[in-house]
Formats: sequence, structure tokens, C-alpha cells
Amino acid sequence: MHEWALAEAIISSASKIATQEGLKEVIEVKIKVGELQQVEIDILEFALSELKKDIFKNAIFTIETVKAELKCRICGHQWVFSKDKLDVDSAEAIHFVPETAHAYIKCPRCGSPDFEILRGRGVWLESIRGVK
Repeated sequence: MHEWALAEAIISSASKIATQEGLKEVIEVKIKVGELQQVEIDILEFALSELKKDIFKNAIFTIETVKAELKCRICGHQWVFSKDKLDVDSAEAIHFVPETAHAYIKCPRCGSPDFEILRGRGVWLESIRGVK
């Protein structure tokens, strides 16, 4: 599952930042996950809890999902993505390769697959708090 790989990358990146900032202990890591990544949050939380050690042993990982907002390049319509409107196979394809979203999602106004993703893609560290 890619949630474990994401957890490893989050710990690795947070560790590098903590070292650069001179933190002896990390208290909190805030993570934002774009909805189009379709990350299973409970699996990611479990993976983070299993992988945390050393300076992260008491850290709290806060994960926020960022809703996907899309804008049609043809008609200019903006809308909020809803994975509930996708069939299981399409949702799974986007889950593993978010770049395939254009093959499965269409503008609700004009039906075009030509849209830009304004928000809701990627995984990033929002902030890290710790003790020096």
C-alpha cells in the first residue's frame, strides 16, 4: 500500500527539517493530503504510529484532507470533486495514479476532460513543532 511509503517519506522529510531546525524532540507534525491522492487516512495514521521512533516517539501527526477543486479549461466552470460519483475501478485508478484523473473526470457543465486542478493534489508537510 502506498500509504506506508507516504508515511516513510513524511517521517524522513520531517526528520530532515527537525535536524535543520535543531529540534531534539518533535511534538506535532501537520500534514495536508490532497483529496485526489485518495489516501486512506486511517492506514496512513496507523503507518505513522508504527514508524515513529527516536525524536518522533511522542509526536502527534495531524492530517487534513484538502478538497479537490477543478476548473474546466473549455467553459471556465469551477467545481469541487466528489469521488462518490466515480465507479470503483475509476476511483482505484486515480488512487494509484492521480495523473489519470483526466481520463475519468469530466466537467459537469460541458463534459470536457480538459480541466486544471486548482487544489487537492499532493501530500505536504504543513508544519512541524518541536523542542530545541
